[in-house]
Amino acid sequence: MSRRHPIISITGSSGAGTTSVKRTFENIFRREKVSAAFIEGDAFHRYDRAEMRRKMVEEAERGTKPFSHFSPETNLFEELEKLFRDYSESGTGTTRHYVHDEEEEQLYGAPPGTFTAWEPVPPDSDLLFYEGLHGAVVTERVNVAKYADLKIGVVPVINLEWIQKLHRDRQARGYSTEAVTDTILRRMPDYVNYICPQFSETDINFQRVPTVDTSNPFIARWIPTPDESMVVIRLKNPKGIDFPYLLSMIPNSFMSRANSIVIHGAKLDLAMQLILTPLILQLIERKKRSL
Repeated sequence: MSRRHPIISITGSSGAGTTSVKRTFENIFRREKVSAAFIEGDAFHRYDRAEMRRKMVEEAERGTKPFSHFSPETNLFEELEKLFRDYSESGTGTTRHYVHDEEEEQLYGAPPGTFTAWEPVPPDSDLLFYEGLHGAVVTERVNVAKYADLKIGVVPVINLEWIQKLHRDRQARGYSTEAVTDTILRRMPDYVNYICPQFSETDINFQRVPTVDTSNPFIARWIPTPDESMVVIRLKNPKGIDFPYLLSMIPNSFMSRANSIVIHGAKLDLAMQLILTPLILQLIERKKRSL
């Protein structure tokens, strides 16, 4: 952790809702005039799209362990740790971009499914903001979590996460239900071993829970809406959090445990604004005092 160069990391698997949380942070940064260096978790995948597909075929033919984007074998954990360490020490570091589609191809000048060249993070930023799969990962060889000053987990209950992935991959990527199901099954061991443990490292978890039947996510015809959901917000260290104020500001919210508040799904953005804005300003104030 660094007083002078703070780091915020958002951790959650693909389809979990991390992009929506990122938009909330962007709004806070814009309103509070905070300059953030944005880091994409995809940038630290080990293989580009074509290489990953080739490796998956090779591993399947060998009959070895399942192969997924969640594991150390397919990610540059050491490089990600180095970025966090370098930024925390000096406000510098190296990153790149993964080009997802034709729109980003126009932006970055590289074909979809490939990486741009490595480059320095933008200079003179107030903080580093990471959003991806491994913002709080800890293994025998690396400890990314220890360098982040504020770690946020975004983790819907598993059936809801599967529904969101099924709908996104079928509609946006043209995959069949069977293909997405195979992907979910292939990823499950790595999800259990490398994604779930991170949510014990995070400072705050936002977990969306549907209030409609999601018993069989593989036949769900639509994603439960925020109005059909509740969100459980767990704070690892509730010291300094004004829960009575939050309960008064967020309609129909309630405490389920001494460190957990439950809100209506449609109030997630409001809750994040109320909880996260003071924490971000504390990081910035601490940074100013250290200069």
